[in-house]
Amino acid sequence: MPDVLTHVLVGYVIGMLLSLRYERLRSARVTLAMIGALSPDFAKIDLFVPDGLVAALLGVPFSWSPLHTLVGSVLVVGLCSLLLAPEYRTQAIALFAIGALSHHVLDVLLMTPTGEAYAVFWPLTEYRLPAGGLFLSSDRWPAAVAGLCAALVWTIARYRDDPTGTGASKIE
Repeated sequence: MPDVLTHVLVGYVIGMLLSLRYERLRSARVTLAMIGALSPDFAKIDLFVPDGLVAALLGVPFSWSPLHTLVGSVLVVGLCSLLLAPEYRTQAIALFAIGALSHHVLDVLLMTPTGEAYAVFWPLTEYRLPAGGLFLSSDRWPAAVAGLCAALVWTIARYRDDPTGTGASKIE
């Protein structure tokens, strides 16, 4: 699943770059950006809990697909932030949202091969943005490029925290 791996690695890169820039954003919170980058793909829960099963249990039409829209991402970000203590919510919401936004940007600009993106703004509008269509979600090399970027950012962060190379890292 190079698509999922690519999204998580891009979330890591963005989170680490933010942690390098902002001292109060510790590297341990980079995981929040990674979860945010993965959050639109929570719609793939359909593989384990099919729409039909949920619809039968609830007695109303149901679909997991709206989780892969901006409105769905806002809902997931809000619900995930409720799992954290109130003093961490503002930063968590920002990191979740940055990660989710990176997911949608990658999907629309790079990984939608049809030339037309999914309805990102649904239910507000059915408009489908023109997509870059550069890669298929099954292509492996976007994940390789994201992995190399993640390794580079990881190396920079390690060197920044331990310039002597003695192994006494300050990363939490």
